[in-house]
Amino acid sequence: MILHNGLRLDANLKWLFTELPFEQRFDAAAAAGFTAVEYASPYPYPAATLLRRLADAGLTQILINSPTGDPGSPERLGYACLPGRAAEFRAGAELGLEYAAVLGASFLHLPAGIRPAGVSRDRAFAQYVANIAWAADQARGTGVRLLLEAQNKQDAPGFVLDDQEHAAAVVDAIGEPHVSLLFDVYHASIDEPDAIAALREFLPRTAHVQLADSPGRAEPGTGRIPWNDVFDTLRSAGYEGWIGCEYKPATSTEAGLNWIEEQVR
Repeated sequence: MILHNGLRLDANLKWLFTELPFEQRFDAAAAAGFTAVEYASPYPYPAATLLRRLADAGLTQILINSPTGDPGSPERLGYACLPGRAAEFRAGAELGLEYAAVLGASFLHLPAGIRPAGVSRDRAFAQYVANIAWAADQARGTGVRLLLEAQNKQDAPGFVLDDQEHAAAVVDAIGEPHVSLLFDVYHASIDEPDAIAALREFLPRTAHVQLADSPGRAEPGTGRIPWNDVFDTLRSAGYEGWIGCEYKPATSTEAGLNWIEEQVR
């Protein structure tokens, strides 16, 4: 879906069109006008099956995540910062790169994980940086860019990347052109003193943007985020990447899509 002045939206199929079984969401996204999709976990399905869904619907895969643990588990937001779990992180990163190659995904997001009880933040952060450096070596030359994302302390207490500055520091420390930020406007709106200023500051290190309003994490226009300022910031910076719709529709997906005309000016 191409928006005004060249801004591009893709549908996150974990969050949108959940009225339908997952495999039917591809056609629904295409019918709604999307030309690209993202979702966190392709792993319940053979990559070839998902590739057929993409091809049949005429969609491009933008992003997937590396594997995480089950909902409610200590690993639910990733393995990267967990001491003693490097083998699981590496296996997941390798699997993610394999799926990204088959699906033609531009981005593999490596969720940082929640610091375990009794583990210092410094130790967890050091483990995270070491794992990301290893993954950057594996991804070199693949055409897949690795993404690092900060998440807010309210929704993800203990998440090792708890603000944009920490995430950017890791990108800078790795120093590879295929390692970048994923800037989530929703998370930034909760933890950053000024989400628009943070977007402006960290956009040069950002390869992908995700959006949802706050509070509530529904579509833009349902909360307090000044979306005209968000989109003006992206345009003025010449942002040419995709913007992932990672929100929970307030009613139905289709009914909520009118925000595009109302909020993007």
